[in-house]
Amino acid sequence: MAVTKQDYDIALDTWEKVLGQFVNAQGQTDFVALAKQTEDLQRYVDFVAQVSPRTVPALFETDAQILAYHINTYNALAMHSVIAAGIPADFDGFFKRLRFFKLRDIVIGGEVTSLYDYENDVIRPLGEPMVHFALNCMVKDCPRLPQTVFVGETLDHDLTELSTAFFNKRKHIVVDNKKEVVFVSEILDFYTEDFVATGRRQDLLPYINQFHHGVIPAHYEVEFIDYDWTINQQP
Repeated sequence: MAVTKQDYDIALDTWEKVLGQFVNAQGQTDFVALAKQTEDLQRYVDFVAQVSPRTVPALFETDAQILAYHINTYNALAMHSVIAAGIPADFDGFFKRLRFFKLRDIVIGGEVTSLYDYENDVIRPLGEPMVHFALNCMVKDCPRLPQTVFVGETLDHDLTELSTAFFNKRKHIVVDNKKEVVFVSEILDFYTEDFVATGRRQDLLPYINQFHHGVIPAHYEVEFIDYDWTINQQP
């Protein structure tokens, strides 16, 4: 497939147009309005259905460019899937999540997969734990969805900023100094082994302290905040 860098840049501009038009500063998406005007989102989804680091490797010169592609693609396909599923109210319950994340087909670089398999078989093996604060499955307890696309040149900076914002937002972390407990998003439970080699929740504290404003003592207990699977629709 003869795809140029200009083609890729145009596709990214199209995705950024969607983010700028339908996502607010808080990261909430106006799915109702988007469902009535899906042309740009569909153009980007159609592009990544054919183009990936596997099909056109010349477009991706660095690992950061590859990872940026995958974050943009995951987020766009999650957004597109919410529209295709009729804008469900939530993904509460095992079977709702199974149908959306595992049983719904998506296409990336000519290969049929699912959001679940894409994240776990392609993105997570790239070995960057901060990706969990950029990937967005379009529910309320996901990290904030930015209004701009990810690009390789600024990816590390952007991931660090998103991680710092995540670990200093009360929705995602609460430190109870009286009880000596830190309550943190279930994202840290879902993917513990990505953050710490031991896979032990107690060992998450040094990772959290890289981003949290104020050092959490190493002896504090770690508990997880129940995840809100409600669709992150703008009010």
